[in-house]
Amino acid sequence: MIKERIQEYIVPLVFSVLCILCFIFAGVSSTFLVNQLLLRFVRNGIMVLALIIPIVGGMGLNFAVVVGAMAAQMAYLFVLNMQLYNIAGFLLVIIISIVLSAAFGILIGKALNIVKGREMITSIIIGFLANYIYQLIFMVGFGTVIPVHNKKIVLASGIGVNNMVDLAPFKNGSDKLFQISAGSIDIPVLMILTVLIFAYLICYILNTKLGQKIRAVGMSMEKSATLGINVNGIRMVTLVISTIIAAIGQLVFLKNIGVINVYTGHLNTDVFSCASLLAGGATIKKASVRNALIGILLLHTLFILSPLAGQNLFNNVSLGEYFRSFMAYGLIAFALIMNIKHDEDGLGKGGQA
Repeated sequence: MIKERIQEYIVPLVFSVLCILCFIFAGVSSTFLVNQLLLRFVRNGIMVLALIIPIVGGMGLNFAVVVGAMAAQMAYLFVLNMQLYNIAGFLLVIIISIVLSAAFGILIGKALNIVKGREMITSIIIGFLANYIYQLIFMVGFGTVIPVHNKKIVLASGIGVNNMVDLAPFKNGSDKLFQISAGSIDIPVLMILTVLIFAYLICYILNTKLGQKIRAVGMSMEKSATLGINVNGIRMVTLVISTIIAAIGQLVFLKNIGVINVYTGHLNTDVFSCASLLAGGATIKKASVRNALIGILLLHTLFILSPLAGQNLFNNVSLGEYFRSFMAYGLIAFALIMNIKHDEDGLGKGGQA
């Protein structure tokens, strides 16, 4: 029993040990770490939660959440171009991002229904394709096909959006609303509650009749079809929900930062969100809200501390960032290998039984 428990939680345990070691070598205060963790938790939490339902539905890690991130950025840019600001403008951003992400989710769902069993690699390719279409729209389409009404966000030539676009008109202080200070630690209560509300929403969805169908499809598409469940329809709904949540996650992330990195801001949102979920003990076949919340804290603790630890260990500033990248991608590979091995061991035991 103990051995099985260790195997089940080996990835979070390894991450926890490395976080402790990095904290020792980084030489930072616990106050600094907690403040940074709270900030990253509210920025990245919703995006990681967007991955859970597709895994439960049997589609593995949905790397196409990056398309939801693009939908959010498109919504911001369209509303800024219309010169609508403050609360009214932000509400319109939410509506546009939901509509766009729902439409994109339907297209992704149709594509993944064609390639059953190869959803993960297909979602990666979809993300790459969507990125180049997105780049084309904002580098060439903006100012030619799409009329420009706000010259502040476009290049001097009038064609193409600036690399960085300020979101100051939407940063009205709501991120610091109901913020509590406990000594030197600033706790953004409203934003933490927002992430927890989405966590509850996912738990609620998975416990409804729709959620039971999603679980059934994830366990066996053949048996689900025999029971009269519309497998393709359920899978499409799953992708739509995931893409919408990802779009909202990117809205929150960008609003908290206060600026859009137009051409690269969405890149790696899929990779690091998947890494967070895996760090929390999820696998490509099994995931929960608990895995997501634990994973966010573990991965971002490592992200905060590893550059400082690497810098102090090697006495070289330039090696700090390399050390973070090395540890991050190395641990993602480790998590995938261990999780696939765990799933295979489980199948083997099931077959023997």
